[in-house]
Amino acid sequence: MNDNIEALVRALPRLWDGLLITVQLTVGSALLALVIAIVLGLTARAHNVLLRGTARVIIEFFRGTSLLVQLFFLYFVLPLPPLYVQLPAVVCGLIGLGLNYGAYGAEIVRGSINAVPKGQWEATTALSMSRAQRVRRVILPQGWALMLPSLCNLLIQLLKGTAVVYLISIVDLTARFNDLRQSTGDVFFTYSIALVAYFVIAYLLSAGMRVLEHRAKKKLGQHAPPIFSLRTAGRVS
Repeated sequence: MNDNIEALVRALPRLWDGLLITVQLTVGSALLALVIAIVLGLTARAHNVLLRGTARVIIEFFRGTSLLVQLFFLYFVLPLPPLYVQLPAVVCGLIGLGLNYGAYGAEIVRGSINAVPKGQWEATTALSMSRAQRVRRVILPQGWALMLPSLCNLLIQLLKGTAVVYLISIVDLTARFNDLRQSTGDVFFTYSIALVAYFVIAYLLSAGMRVLEHRAKKKLGQHAPPIFSLRTAGRVS
């Protein structure tokens, strides 16, 4: 056990570097996924059949194909003829994760917007608001409060999804733990520490999302759940 502890201490700088990569991938791809989710989610509700159909095809394509295959395509296939597009591994990871989880998020956005009471739409019509004003000033703020719990779950899934990026040569936290396993030879010790590390990151992300949910509901005059609660851990699973 002492040898394992010593190996862990020596590996801490490398583990820290891997942690930074994992956090950067998680935050960066989450922001990209959020933009994609909002755009596709709103477009999937458009009256124009072509726009709505295009959004549905994109959503179903990225939901219906493997994240790993998408990453392999971006990293290994794009540089080949006739495309010749060579992207850094981290960029491939960001784009792949953003597109994949953005497609799932689009369904959350669409469902949350649909869940806004019909009376709110009717009220905006009575106030002679344009469609853009209705969505931006009335519907989206209410939908945002509704979608945050589901987006929190999706964010945690995205964090766990970053673990596959080491397969396209990104040295993230999982890759660093694999290196530690090779140096210690102790699988139980290494991956027990890895489980704890990912749980802590997930808990912090979940707590941050609860802050957003608390503020969103408070602005709407709704009951706001406590920010820090043991129930937060339940969203990590």
